[in-house]
Amino acid sequence: MEKNLKTNEKEDYPKKYITDTERRQLLSALHSRLFWVGQHIPDYVEFEGETYPLHNYVWELIQKENLTAGEKSRIDKCIDIISAKEQEDEKELEEKPLTQEQAKSLYHETAGLLRAITDLKEIESGALKESTKRFQEQFVNQRVRDARLWLEFIKNVSK
Repeated sequence: MEKNLKTNEKEDYPKKYITDTERRQLLSALHSRLFWVGQHIPDYVEFEGETYPLHNYVWELIQKENLTAGEKSRIDKCIDIISAKEQEDEKELEEKPLTQEQAKSLYHETAGLLRAITDLKEIESGALKESTKRFQEQFVNQRVRDARLWLEFIKNVSK
């Protein structure tokens, strides 16, 4: 019975909407340099009544060695769709009265869409493949340096 009272008490509280300051902070965070860190590309994006499988699409493109002209064209169309949805979400975040939960959810969705746009542009230009290749080379070189240091350490300890 005590549980029911607590549930009813929570329902009686008015919903707390975000303040203008909180709204400005969220919008500012979306436009920061590293907004995408830790953001997940949405599995699906809904726009104008259509649902698009975004996460899997980006992942499949990342796995491809080379892109055809048709795939690049589809990437451009996808970027246009995602950009329109992102602008719609950002406007909603800017103007609509939102609870803290709604604002947080909308922020993460918008940031995920922006990350998808960035990834798609890098995939299309080939920048993603280049940076991945550079990272892998640096990783391999670091492992070789680490192995040499360990061998040197073992040699010195065993003397």
